[in-house]
Amino acid sequence: MSHPLTLEQKTALEQLLLARAAQLHDRLHTHHEGRSRVEHAREVLLQDGDDAPQRSSDREVDLAITDLETVELSKVNAALARIARPDCGVCVSCGAQIAFERLQIEPTTQRCVSCKSQAE
Repeated sequence: MSHPLTLEQKTALEQLLLARAAQLHDRLHTHHEGRSRVEHAREVLLQDGDDAPQRSSDREVDLAITDLETVELSKVNAALARIARPDCGVCVSCGAQIAFERLQIEPTTQRCVSCKSQAE
């Protein structure tokens, strides 16, 4: 049986999440070259010129990567908000405490291994 997370465990998770958030912010900033997502997408479209069909898949991959990173950043921010709550580390499906080891591997998770397996 798992026990509620200690302050030290919450702090360790918070550090993991903050590091991942910083990494994602840096990657998005570098990928967008300092522009907003809309400006970046517009720039990619303007680069197509005469070779639009050849660049179409590159553009789709480019935008998909930024979408995935943006979604992950949202999950990281949500997990950071949960750290301060008393139910931090509690499975949203069954109410059991999520093992700290699982949270270290996947700090944005909201489900225990059993519930995550059932959901998949």
